[in-house]
Amino acid sequence: MAEIEHLDTSHVRLADRPLIVCDVDDVVLQFIVPFERFLESEGYRLVPRSFKLHGNIETPDGTAADEGTVSRLIETFFERQEEWQAPLLLAEETLARLSGTADIVLLTAMPPVYRDQRRRLLDRFELHYPLLASLQPKGPIVKALHGTRDVPVVFIDDMVRNLHSVHDHVEDCLLLHLMPESDVHRFAPSAMEGIARVKGWEEASVHIGEHFGASGGSGRG
Repeated sequence: MAEIEHLDTSHVRLADRPLIVCDVDDVVLQFIVPFERFLESEGYRLVPRSFKLHGNIETPDGTAADEGTVSRLIETFFERQEEWQAPLLLAEETLARLSGTADIVLLTAMPPVYRDQRRRLLDRFELHYPLLASLQPKGPIVKALHGTRDVPVVFIDDMVRNLHSVHDHVEDCLLLHLMPESDVHRFAPSAMEGIARVKGWEEASVHIGEHFGASGGSGRG
C-alpha cells in the first residue's frame, strides 16, 4: 500500500475483496444536529445562510461569532464528540452487513489530534473499522488504499469536493453523495453527473450491491 505523507496507514489490512471507504461526520455519525445542540449549550446558535459553519454562528442576540471563536467551538466539539455524537439511522446495521463481503475503512476529515476520541466513540457503537483522520484531499488517500487491485471500490461522503477528488484519482469507483436533510445541507452544492445522491444507508446499500454485481462479484476473500 502506498504511503500518504504524514498519514499512518499501517493498521489498514485489506483482503482480496471489495473496498468501501466512508466519510464519518454526517455519513456514519450524526454531526450537524448534535453540533447545533452543542452550540446552544455554549450560548450560540447556527443560522444557516450557506453550506459552511464560519459566518453562520451567532449569539442569541444576533451578534456574529468571529472566525477565531467559530474555530474554537469546532475544536471543542471534536474534543467532546463522545458526549454528543451517535450513528446515523441504519449506519451500524448496514456497515455490519456489508463488512461480510467488503473491507470498510473510515476516512474522517478532522485534525488527527482528535482521532483517539473518535476511535473510542466509534468503538462504543461497534464500528470497529480502521479509521484514518486527515485534512488532506481524499482522492490521493483512497487511491493509495485501493492501489491497482482488481476489485470493486466505493466511496461515500457528504462533501462534493471530496467526491470530486476521489473521482479524479480513482477509476471505476462508485461515488455516493450521502447527507442528511437539514437547513445547512439544503445549501450544499450538487455533485457532478454520475455521482448518485442517496438519502440514507438503505438506498446506499442498494447502489453498493448493484456495483458489486456489475463489477463481477464481491471479491475472493
